[in-house]
Amino acid sequence: MRQLWSKCLAAAGSLSVVGLLSLAALLPTRAAAQTEVDLQLVLAVDCSGSVNDVRFDLQKQGYVAAFRNPQVMKAIASGSLQSIAVTFVQWTGPFDFVQVVPWTLVNDTASAQHLADAIAHSERELFGGSGTSISGAIDTGVQLLSQSPFKSQRRTIDISGDGANSSGRSVTDARDDAVAKGIGINGLPILSVEPTLDSYYFSRVIGGPGAFMIPASSYENFADAILKKLILEIAQNENDPAMMGKWGAVLASKR
Repeated sequence: MRQLWSKCLAAAGSLSVVGLLSLAALLPTRAAAQTEVDLQLVLAVDCSGSVNDVRFDLQKQGYVAAFRNPQVMKAIASGSLQSIAVTFVQWTGPFDFVQVVPWTLVNDTASAQHLADAIAHSERELFGGSGTSISGAIDTGVQLLSQSPFKSQRRTIDISGDGANSSGRSVTDARDDAVAKGIGINGLPILSVEPTLDSYYFSRVIGGPGAFMIPASSYENFADAILKKLILEIAQNENDPAMMGKWGAVLASKR
């Protein structure tokens, strides 16, 4: 560092201001401070073998429509910082995941539209083959939150899927490890394949302060369920009992 700076000073006499700025750009710099937001949200979308392309597209388009909905922007604006950070992840087996949309700041209509467009233009990267690992999705979410360029009081992993954990480590262990780190896990079980999956999500998947789930009776109802779920988990007054009951949300038991 000292030698590099000495070389810059030695060359300064013959350089213009622009040249000096170019040399300064070569010097090591401290990492930028993390941007603070109201919520960091990992959206984890099931791509396991039971999810055909039509079902996957219904999930994806549900998220796209939600972030284009003014009600979601209103929920974001209700926070003290009026901003959230979101990443979009596809998952299947214990170690099979792709972060298809990187961490994105959403703090106005334009940035919400940008996120919706990014999700809309993303392609399916995973096609099953390694079972359904909700535990892997949770572990992936924890990892992504630890690497996030943002910071927040609330950190949430949002799991949607149509099956119980069938591969990888214990889902309750993964949940409990995440909760111990102060991370909440919300769920959107899709009941098309397993009609009692909501009970499974309630007892084994969701957890943390204020955690909840909203079941979707079918993939065709996914868009309506995810819109309600995003509004509830983003809004500053999340967990309003009246709104929770009205929209079919189920709060987790204390864990």
